[in-house]
Amino acid sequence: MKNIKKQLVNYRNAMVMHMWNVKNKLQDTSGEGYVDTAIKILIAVVLGALLLAGLYALFNDTVLPTLVRRVQEMFDYSG
Repeated sequence: MKNIKKQLVNYRNAMVMHMWNVKNKLQDTSGEGYVDTAIKILIAVVLGALLLAGLYALFNDTVLPTLVRRVQEMFDYSG
């Protein structure tokens, strides 16, 4: 009988602790929300797109024409 009473008290104490943990989690206002995470992802996508556009413009206008000219000069046998 004593053992069952002790188990019930332990069970009640564990449930009270769980209740307090849930209450504290629900009242916690610090931390990240969905909006913060969405804004971070959006900023990362926009910065990545700008970086890719800049690299594409650089390679398309500057590097590739120079590279094509140099390869053509290298294989020019008229010389």
